[in-house]
Amino acid sequence: MSNPFVESILKEIIHPGVEQLMSTRFFTELRAGKLSKKRIQGFAVQHYLSNHVINKGLAFSMVRNANNQAMYEQFTELFTEEQSHPGLMRRFGLATGLTDADFDDGIMIFECVAHTGAIVRGMLVGAPAETRVGALVNETMVQRYSDEFDAALEKHYGLDSRARTFFAVHGKVDVEHTAMAADTVAKFAITDRDKEMVRVAAKNMVRFKLNKFDGIYDTYA
Repeated sequence: MSNPFVESILKEIIHPGVEQLMSTRFFTELRAGKLSKKRIQGFAVQHYLSNHVINKGLAFSMVRNANNQAMYEQFTELFTEEQSHPGLMRRFGLATGLTDADFDDGIMIFECVAHTGAIVRGMLVGAPAETRVGALVNETMVQRYSDEFDAALEKHYGLDSRARTFFAVHGKVDVEHTAMAADTVAKFAITDRDKEMVRVAAKNMVRFKLNKFDGIYDTYA
């Protein structure tokens, strides 16, 4: 669904944020095949831990919205598609040399706690448009960086298609997720107050995402 307000959010905030993410040290080095194995492994552990928390937030949101059929169905679809992703991220990490213990004993770093906490906060107490614009930011960014990972991991790091399944899946599925989030934002961002909340939430989520990758890069130096 085309909506002028949503289009402005994409053009002014989200798409520039994606380009900022792609120009970070993490992705610049990944594309060149110069990102260290330790940093790639750090991403795997941190994203795995975050995926688990987000799935629990989606499950809770299904129950919380049981009296709102449209929102219940949206969270159900999201949970159904996301529930396998921690396992796929673990598969990727194991292919890079990590062990099961690395995942089981992993602890989220500050920047990933902040990013994941913002997502769950939106699910639990955010207004619908505010919550879903956070998803619009994240899904748009994940879609782009999954393509970057998929290409670089094959070209420079020799990982086969099975190890890269997480990225192949997100490069395609998140196209649907972004469209779903955009429709919800368009539906619920009606008043000037709603729209201002959406803009602030989008800007914040871009910052959280950028900080997440900077945090991983620095922590796993």
